[in-house]
Amino acid sequence: MRVYLPCTLPSLARVAGAGEVGPAPLTGYAVTPALVEWYVSGDTEELEYVALTDAARASLRMLAADRADGVEVAARRVVVAAEVPDDVVAAGPDLEERSRVRVPVVVRMNQIAAVHVDDLGAVPDVEAAIAAVFAADAGDDDARFVVDGVEDHELMWFATQEIPDLLT
Repeated sequence: MRVYLPCTLPSLARVAGAGEVGPAPLTGYAVTPALVEWYVSGDTEELEYVALTDAARASLRMLAADRADGVEVAARRVVVAAEVPDDVVAAGPDLEERSRVRVPVVVRMNQIAAVHVDDLGAVPDVEAAIAAVFAADAGDDDARFVVDGVEDHELMWFATQEIPDLLT
């Protein structure tokens, strides 16, 4: 099963150094039965895009949390796409994020298929979304508009061999 794991650039550096995404359990996003039922008419590619977008939103929350803790982190959403055995992944009952899953094991580097990262051109909109994401989660419609706007930026695809280049 393709699982999308939200990340940040500093977290990606730790993944590269450790050779795995962890510690477990991990929160990820995938095509779940609840997502398929909710989306009704989408094909697998469309459903995976929804899961990727949900993971990118979670990455945005990670960036905002890091900033709130005083951590300097680049305003670029990061999502790690990994192949995880279906029988390991557990879908949650979260109706708000129908694609949310729990991965009770670490994900090794050889399971990572790709990394998705914002282009530098997205940074101003990501900055604005970082400032607005918690208000958006609390129901502020203006903040939600700002956060939704960052989704106009497509995440770029990188092979695992390109991770060192992303981190320099």
